[in-house]
Amino acid sequence: MSRERLYLFDTTLRDGAQTAGIEFSLEDKIAIIDLLEQLGVDYIEGGYPGANPVDTAFFESRRTRKATFTAFGMTKRAGRSAANDPGVQGLVNSAADATCFVAKAWDYQVELALGSTTEEHIEGIADTVRTAAAAGKEVLIDLEHFFDGFKANPEYALTCITTALDAGARWVVLCDTNGGTMPSEVREIVGKVLKFAPGDRLGIHPHDDTGQAVANALAAIEAGVRQVQGTLNGLGERCGNANLITLIPTLALKPFYAERFETGITADHLERLTHISRAFDDRLNRAPARQAPYVGASAFATKAGIHASALLKDFSTYEHVPPESVGNERSIMVSQQAGKSNLLTALARHNIALEKDDPRLEKLLATVKEREARGYSYDGADASFAVLARRVLGTLPSFFDVEHYRAMVERRHNAQGEEVTVTEAVVKLRVQGELLMSVAEGNGPVNALDLALRKDLGVYSARIEDLELVDFKVRILDGGTGAVTRVLVESRDGSGERWVTIGVSPNIIDASFEALYESITYKLLKTDAAQDSTRGELHQPARIAG
Repeated sequence: MSRERLYLFDTTLRDGAQTAGIEFSLEDKIAIIDLLEQLGVDYIEGGYPGANPVDTAFFESRRTRKATFTAFGMTKRAGRSAANDPGVQGLVNSAADATCFVAKAWDYQVELALGSTTEEHIEGIADTVRTAAAAGKEVLIDLEHFFDGFKANPEYALTCITTALDAGARWVVLCDTNGGTMPSEVREIVGKVLKFAPGDRLGIHPHDDTGQAVANALAAIEAGVRQVQGTLNGLGERCGNANLITLIPTLALKPFYAERFETGITADHLERLTHISRAFDDRLNRAPARQAPYVGASAFATKAGIHASALLKDFSTYEHVPPESVGNERSIMVSQQAGKSNLLTALARHNIALEKDDPRLEKLLATVKEREARGYSYDGADASFAVLARRVLGTLPSFFDVEHYRAMVERRHNAQGEEVTVTEAVVKLRVQGELLMSVAEGNGPVNALDLALRKDLGVYSARIEDLELVDFKVRILDGGTGAVTRVLVESRDGSGERWVTIGVSPNIIDASFEALYESITYKLLKTDAAQDSTRGELHQPARIAG
């Protein structure tokens, strides 16, 4: 039985940026693109070039490897042509493969918000689509307020669709902008739209204001649309958008959908789902939702009692899908079960091969669980996991030992009488038996420690010259000024690879230093792999003294 192709469109970097308290830097956007590519979505909408410096810089080059890189913006303004509209031209001249233009499908919104007429707006849709298509872009039209507009004036809403398609749009997306449409209404209205436009040219963009965004997306798919838009972890304005982390496994694992529709999501993509969801939350510096469907820490957790007893006989009694299918794990409170499969998958990412019955795997699993209980989280710090795994397995080379470090912050008056803050760090290292001491000043204790740590690594100095710290995040794990603190450090090198390391301590400086230490260690692991193959040198396991 042939399956119909269903396309997944991610709008985290644009709609998600409208979430209260969320701001994406350029570095954030580049890192999130990598997570989305790991997820396997078809389209990635990166933002609005020209709207702000970050988005403009982001669209100066193509950022995706496989997904269709998409820019978002508005159709042309009334009173000028698309060829002379700076907003339209900003999208057309960007590095995006596709352009997604927003238009209003509710006549009331056209008159109220735009101060225009429906005739002018229809003409603007046609001119904008023709201009972008002529420039070689794949064109999408997001019809804002479509469902409310259809209820108020179906003739105008349908004209928006047919106009866009006739002008050359690949997709017309039906938006439930206010998030108040019911699934039954979505199904009914999409059914009426299909009399005027084919389903393989239609998409759905639901908001979650009634908690039904995923249900509305599924209703639209069942009715006939073949593109669905959403965000990672349901981010978005007000109550958020359709959560792709919930929607994707439903489409891929539930027979009602999996037997009818084909997506670009493979079993390997699904097994990364929990990691991607949690790594994204770490990027946002927020705690993952424990009860999130499929990926939450409690999604497959059961307390002791009759449920646990039944689970031990047959997991399907209280699990609708196997947790490992989405990269999660089973947790029965009396006896923690699962973890090995996840661990083997994580090890394979770092070219570490172990058999499932290898006793070292049990030791590594116990170590990971013990450290996570103390506040570590390796979903968002894969490089630290690689370092930890090699340390526990006894295969981590001894690049350098840290014997001592000190950071000092002093506020004083300079020679001009101005109040200044001076930060100095001292780091004492031992490299291949040689004791080295470095001193550096920075714009804070972490920056000073970073500079001092990398100032002199003896024989390894040349191998970290292209290493730089690009992001630094702090999360307080419990309350009070003496709280346990988690620090995430993101680094990159000349190859363009980025990695994240983690440190946890009641002392924020100690947590930061641990993350910095592991970042350098990971960088040396990268370079050491090639060199060891030629020199056949055997190292002893590394340690931090003290």
